[in-house]
Amino acid sequence: MKVNFIENNCNIVNSGKLNMELDLKMLDWAIDNKIDFCLVRFYQWYPKCISLGRNQKYFSYENIDTVRRPSGGRALLHDRELTYCFVSPIFNQSVISSYKEISNALILGFKKLDIELVLSKNESKNEQYCMNVSSKADISYHGKKFIGSAQFRKKGYLLQHGSIPYSLDWELLEKIFKTKPSKEGIITLNEINSTLSTRQIIEALKEGFIEYFENMEFHL
Repeated sequence: MKVNFIENNCNIVNSGKLNMELDLKMLDWAIDNKIDFCLVRFYQWYPKCISLGRNQKYFSYENIDTVRRPSGGRALLHDRELTYCFVSPIFNQSVISSYKEISNALILGFKKLDIELVLSKNESKNEQYCMNVSSKADISYHGKKFIGSAQFRKKGYLLQHGSIPYSLDWELLEKIFKTKPSKEGIITLNEINSTLSTRQIIEALKEGFIEYFENMEFHL
C-alpha cells in the first residue's frame, strides 16, 4: 500500500486544539475521497497540552491547555515529544491487528537509528495517566513502555496517533494525574539516545512506513 506524508511547510509545532483538528481533517478527507493508501503526519505541541481520551471524564489542571482526542485511551501530557498520526482504510482488520502493523512500521523506522524496539509483552492496570497503562499493542524498549498509541475508526477508515516522548516532567505529571508515573516502566528517547534530531527521527520513521507498507506483502 502506498504511503503519503502530510508536510506542514516545515512547521510541525501547533497548539493541541489545532493538532486534533488537523488529525480529524486527515481522517475526513480520506473518507470523503475514498483513498486506498496511507496518510502519515508528524507533529509537535506548543504550548504543552493535556489530551483526554474520547470517552474519558473531563478534567483540567491550572493553566495547561486541555483538548479531547478523537481516539480512546487515557489522558496524556504532550510536551517534549514527537507525535505521529496514521490514517488508512481498515480492510476488515481488528483493532489490535492494525495497532500491531502500525507499530511494526515504527519499530522498523527506529531500527534505522540503531534503536531496537519490540511490541510490549505485558498488560498493566488501568490508570488515569496513559503512559502508566501498557497493552500488547504498545512499543517498548528493554521492557519499558516507549510509544503509546490510540485509535479511532469511522466509516471504514482508521486514525491512529501516538506519542514518542523525548523527556518527561515527572513532578508535573504527578501533580496533574495524582499518581506517581512509573519510572521503572517508562522510558524516553533522551534516555535511549539524546543526540538524535527531530528531522533524523522523522526521516527514519518515513523510511520505516514506506518499507513496511509499500514493500512488504501486507495490506491493512
